[in-house]
Amino acid sequence: MTIKAFINGVKGEKWCQILTLLMRLTVGGVFVFSGFTKAVDPWGTCYKITDYLNAMGAAQWADTSLFIAGLLAALEFILGILIVVGAYRRSAPLLALLMMLIMTPLTLWLAVTDAVPDCGCFGDALHLSNWATFGKNVLLLLGIIYLLCFNKSLRGIYGPAVQWVIIALSLAFVLAVSYYGYFKQPLIDYRPYPIGTQLISQTADSGNDEEEFIFVYSKDGREQEFTIDELPDEEEGWEYVTRYHANRPRGKVIVQDGSQHNSIAIFDEEGNDVTLEVLGDSRRTVLLLFPDLPQVGVVNSYALNELTDAALVGEANVVGLTPATPQEVEQWKDVSMASYPIYYMDDSELKMVARGNPAVVYLEDGVIKWKRTLSSLDDVEQPVELSELGKDLDGDKVMGNLMFVYLAALLALLIINRSHLMVRYLLIKRSNKQKKQTATDIEEKQ
Repeated sequence: MTIKAFINGVKGEKWCQILTLLMRLTVGGVFVFSGFTKAVDPWGTCYKITDYLNAMGAAQWADTSLFIAGLLAALEFILGILIVVGAYRRSAPLLALLMMLIMTPLTLWLAVTDAVPDCGCFGDALHLSNWATFGKNVLLLLGIIYLLCFNKSLRGIYGPAVQWVIIALSLAFVLAVSYYGYFKQPLIDYRPYPIGTQLISQTADSGNDEEEFIFVYSKDGREQEFTIDELPDEEEGWEYVTRYHANRPRGKVIVQDGSQHNSIAIFDEEGNDVTLEVLGDSRRTVLLLFPDLPQVGVVNSYALNELTDAALVGEANVVGLTPATPQEVEQWKDVSMASYPIYYMDDSELKMVARGNPAVVYLEDGVIKWKRTLSSLDDVEQPVELSELGKDLDGDKVMGNLMFVYLAALLALLIINRSHLMVRYLLIKRSNKQKKQTATDIEEKQ
């Protein structure tokens, strides 16, 4: 018996149809989740694609990372939906197969070389090791191959005439989610610093005695921490890196009174940890985040200066944070006439706090109250209440509305598309009832 004959022979079996349904839900569900998490946070997807391009020596293509991020999110989400509902039963698995034939060797290369530590398949929602990602892709590949063979054994939910509408509705949903994620903030914050996070410990002692600091030195590419009494000899090859307060580990979790807080680390030009000095003395703080300072247009300087003036009127502290070089910072100050101080922060950590270039984060007592991209804030008119300036974006509510409209549209399409089947079923049922009644009448007459 040939393979083709075997496939044709088992397509009508009940177990085959059940297994096909499970494969649709599993393979399609993974694609939907992967595409959705990328669409929610297009900035994060863009950063990850840039990491890939840099690792492959194709940094010159970094300008295309945003386009690739949007295309990848939409393609994965739409393919996943099509597979789940059984639309385009041959074409959808075939496109998924072509995609996985590219992704699987790529993830194998990542697993072997560890060129990019985290593949970013599910954004910040779920982190997998590179080997786990490769294994996941192998299983997906096997599931897709099964669907290529047996997907036609089970009818789809929608008829062929309206399947293109599913693509249109799914694309509109992905674009809407991506719009909010790119131009405002991700509607679902999977990162370590969501709204409500306490960035610094309010009970930490902000004194500057040397005994309160941990010193970090490096040697042969390895960093090691020392107390003031254990400082290494620089003649032995140790180089000073930075220092931080002993009661507030840099960029780590603070455990205090049974609660946990994510802690950021801010440095001055000499590399000293000045987080508590910068943020610890003000009840209200506006953070201006510049992940890519050279790319911040001078046109933004007016809005930034207006926001700074409004914050000062409201007795709030204003601080700029960037991973840029001191030369780039000085150049920005010259062209923007910035009156706010600018400090330094680790690039990856800065991007985790908020998305946008620049982005604005408002703190009260060290707790994040809102965060937005600068361009999404309304024109600042004094007097302005800072606590309300960026709170008009309710991510949960917006995402709930988008999901409701999307699912309602799919349900309405299903009802319209399949209503004739219900009518046909009712007509057949009525006809059978009439035939049964007629047969009963004939028997009674006899």
